[in-house]
Amino acid sequence: MWIYPYKTQPYEHQRNALKESAEQKVWAYFMEMGTGKTKVTIDNIAFLYFQKKIDSVLIIAPKSVYTNWEIEIETHMPEQVNYKIYKWNLDKPKDYDKLNQFSKLRIFLINVEALSTKRGVEGCIDYLTRNKLNFVALDESTTIKNRQAKRTKNILTLGKISHTKRILTGSPITKSPLDLFTQCQFLSPELLGFSSYLSFRNRYAEMTDIPVGSGRYISVPKYYKRLEELERKMKNFATRIRKDQCLDLKPKVRSRRYIELDGEGKKIYERLRTNALAIVEDSTISFSNKLTEIVKLHQVCNGFTKDDDGKILTLHKSKLNALEETLEETDGKVIIWANYLYNIHEIKSFLVNKYGDEAVVSIYGDVSVENRKRAVDRIQNDEKCRFLVANPSTGGFGLTLTACNTVIYYSNSYNLEIRMQSEDRAHRLGQKGTVVYIDIVARNTLDEAIMKSLVNKGKLAAKTLGEEDLKSWLL
Repeated sequence: MWIYPYKTQPYEHQRNALKESAEQKVWAYFMEMGTGKTKVTIDNIAFLYFQKKIDSVLIIAPKSVYTNWEIEIETHMPEQVNYKIYKWNLDKPKDYDKLNQFSKLRIFLINVEALSTKRGVEGCIDYLTRNKLNFVALDESTTIKNRQAKRTKNILTLGKISHTKRILTGSPITKSPLDLFTQCQFLSPELLGFSSYLSFRNRYAEMTDIPVGSGRYISVPKYYKRLEELERKMKNFATRIRKDQCLDLKPKVRSRRYIELDGEGKKIYERLRTNALAIVEDSTISFSNKLTEIVKLHQVCNGFTKDDDGKILTLHKSKLNALEETLEETDGKVIIWANYLYNIHEIKSFLVNKYGDEAVVSIYGDVSVENRKRAVDRIQNDEKCRFLVANPSTGGFGLTLTACNTVIYYSNSYNLEIRMQSEDRAHRLGQKGTVVYIDIVARNTLDEAIMKSLVNKGKLAAKTLGEEDLKSWLL
């Protein structure tokens, strides 16, 4: 009989995930948002602590998420575990010293952004060196998918001195199957059976060279191969759980609301489009400059542009008008995701004028952690608060927004992970109703190209992960 004193009773899929991984030195929790991968990880920590196999924990998570770990630990850690938590803070070295002097379970929380700094890396190395029986959890492990990034290299270094390791993410593949390499390398270089990224890439991708300017070329995947083999390998060290497999949630409902660019907006879009095509085809222009032109096009789709001095010029209100019409047909609480600060302020101003100041809260980069918490509490619990306007890169991770039944995408990015994460703020444990997702799309523009890209990335991820019935991505 497998016995463990749960503080909060698990769902069957959580119990099975823990049993499968509990005593493994390395494991991946590829569990969709809302299925409880954080709870499973906390139970895994407590189980190993009871077995005297670990005495310390390092949790690495994105800044928008890592503060939630403290709350989750308090919620799920068994009462029998005596623990102390230290959150990374350069201004409180005495708290760190107290943690190391603590004789029971020591827990160190650090945001992944700090692992781009020398102080952050040195702090983690010191902690892991002092505490040999450590358990390291890397939350939202796709933050290290870029093998060239400084923090990826730093975290891989930490992996080499870690005793027991876990990676957590609901979407391990956001751009291509090649995203898996560094995540698995962190767990163990032997897992996939390749000594180098190039050998891994050559096994699962057919590459082609494209010009990026100044006579330079970069290699990009032409197509992917042997994905069934990769899937089989991953099953040896990963738990994959989707919400539709285990939670009694109603299916997502999707729709699109199309707008047409007209007048000055259409003229500027066509002019920029012609210019962008010429720039993209020019091999002497850098890749970053080409991306800049794409961003300009996307901004026009969303109603504004910037002049040469950086001054914002309003071009049209087509999306805002479509939003107003959509909201008139909508009951209940609403999340509105927008990628640009200009749009967030524009939308918030419109909503305040129409519905009142108490009806609207917002979350974006400049909003403090405390004000973000306050915004979440109001949209979840305050009947007067009906709208959350937020940037999905900031508010799309780690938040529970189950009071909302309508989610509107004023704009999208090419990033599949951000899309999936932001969707699942509302569609998760605690959601009682049907969640409706509405995309406002400028017809015959970059907006449609982005939607198509998200669909294709989703299908590719599904094939690699063995999910033939992937959620109906924006169909």
